[in-house]
Amino acid sequence: MSGHYSHLRQPLVQGNPTLADISDQVCAPMERKPSTMWWAAFVPAVICMLIGFTAIGWEFYQGIGVWGLNRTIGWGFDITNFVFWVGIGHAGTLISAILFLFRQKWRTSINRSAEAMTLFAVMCAALFPLIHMGRPWFGAIWVFPYPNLRGPLWTNFRSPLVWDVFAISTYFTISAVFWFIGLIPDLATVRDRCTSKLRRTIYGILSLGWSGSNKHWNHYETVYMLLAGLSTPLVLSVHTIVSMDFATSVIPGWHTTIFPPYFVAGAIFSGFAMVLTLLVIARKVLDLEHIITINHLENMCKVIVATGMMVSMAYATEFLIAWYSGSNYEGFHFLINRAQGPYNWAWAIMTTCNVISPHVFWFKKARTNIYIIFFMSIVVNIGMWFERFVIIVISLQRDYLPSSWAMYKPTWVEYTTLLGTFGLFFTLFLLFTRVLPVIAIGEVKSVSGFGKPHKHAASEPASHDHGSAEPVGAALAQEVAHG
Repeated sequence: MSGHYSHLRQPLVQGNPTLADISDQVCAPMERKPSTMWWAAFVPAVICMLIGFTAIGWEFYQGIGVWGLNRTIGWGFDITNFVFWVGIGHAGTLISAILFLFRQKWRTSINRSAEAMTLFAVMCAALFPLIHMGRPWFGAIWVFPYPNLRGPLWTNFRSPLVWDVFAISTYFTISAVFWFIGLIPDLATVRDRCTSKLRRTIYGILSLGWSGSNKHWNHYETVYMLLAGLSTPLVLSVHTIVSMDFATSVIPGWHTTIFPPYFVAGAIFSGFAMVLTLLVIARKVLDLEHIITINHLENMCKVIVATGMMVSMAYATEFLIAWYSGSNYEGFHFLINRAQGPYNWAWAIMTTCNVISPHVFWFKKARTNIYIIFFMSIVVNIGMWFERFVIIVISLQRDYLPSSWAMYKPTWVEYTTLLGTFGLFFTLFLLFTRVLPVIAIGEVKSVSGFGKPHKHAASEPASHDHGSAEPVGAALAQEVAHG
C-alpha cells in the first residue's frame, strides 16, 4: 500500500534505510581501519598540538614575559582565545538541550558531534586562564575555595578569574554528564557488535549494563530530560559570566550592560559556524550524507543568520549609545579609536565577517551549497575571533591617560599557542570519530520515518538488527527485538 509524502516535511534521513542499516552506517567508521583522508587530517593536527604545547612549556619555563603584553595591555591573545573557545562550546549544549526541549527533531543527526565539540572547545578554553597565571602550580591553588589553614585568607570571589573557574568547571561537568548519558544506548549497540573481547569489555563497562528494556528506556528518557533542563540555563549563564569579566570594569568599550546577551548571541553564532565546519567534512569523509543532510545544514545556516543579526544589532547599539550618551570617552573609543585608530583593520575584518557576510544565507541557493556553507563557516569564526581581539586589545590600547597608550604585538609564543589549541581541538575530534558513534544511533532511528510515506506494518520488510540496545522508547524496542 502506498503512503503519502508530506510536501511540508522533508525527510530527516534519506535513502529509506532500515534500522539495521543505520547501525551499520554509523558504526562503520569505528569498525574499519582509518582512511587516508583521516590520517591526512590527524597527523597535521597532532603536529600543531605538539608545537602549541612546546610553546606553552617555553612560557612556563621563561614566564609570561615571552608574550607581547605590556603595562597597558595586560590581556592579549590569551584572554582573546579563552573567550573565543568558550563561545565555540555553546552550540553543542544549545543543539542538545534547548532544541531537545523545543522538540526540534532535526537536531538528532548533529547533536552528538556538537556535544563532543563542546567538551573539546571547553578543554581548549580552560588552558588559557591556567597559562595566564604564569606558574599555575603556584597560582592555581588561589582560585579554588577549599578548606585551608591560611586563617581568614580565602578565594577572592570578586576576581573575574574565579568567576571563570566556576563557570568553566560547572559547564564542562554538566555537558560531559549530558553527553555520556546520551551515549549509553549507543555504547551498548557498539558493545553488541564488537568481535574483539577487549573492545566488548570496554564498551560493556561504559554502557553500564544497558539491555534496551522498557525500564531502562524510561529511566534514560527521564534523566535525559532533567539534564536537558539543567543544561539550558548554562548556555545563557556561562558566557554571561565571561562577559562580566569586562562589563564590571570602568574601561570605555567594556563598561556596558549589553554584554551578557551580546556575548551569548555571539557564542551561539560562532558555535554553529564551527559545527558546520566540522560536519561538512565529517559527513563526506564518514559517508553520512544521507543522515546529516542538506536540510540539517540549511537549518543551522538559518540559526547563523538569526544570531548574526543579533550580533549586528549589538554592534550598532554600542555605537549609538557612544554617540547619544555624550560621553567623550565612549565617543572617542567607538567613533574614533575602533573605526579610525591603529587597529581599525581588525575592526573592519570583524564587521565584514560578522555583519555583512552572514546575509548571504538569506538565499536558499547559498544555504544549500556545500562550498558556500563551508567557506562562510570559516569566515564567521574568523570574524568572531577578531571580535574578541577588538573588544580586549583595542579597549585597553588607549585608556584615559594618553601617556600610557601602547601598541600590542603578539610574539611567536602566542601565535603557536593559538595554533596548538586548534591542533588539540581537531586531534580530539578526530579521535572521537574513531572510538565513539558520531551520530546518536537511537535518536536517529526514532525519527527515521519523519516526512516519509506511512505504510501498513505488514507491507514493511523485516529489519534484522544487531542486538536490542538501539531503540528509543518501548515501541521501537519491541520492533527491533522482534526484527
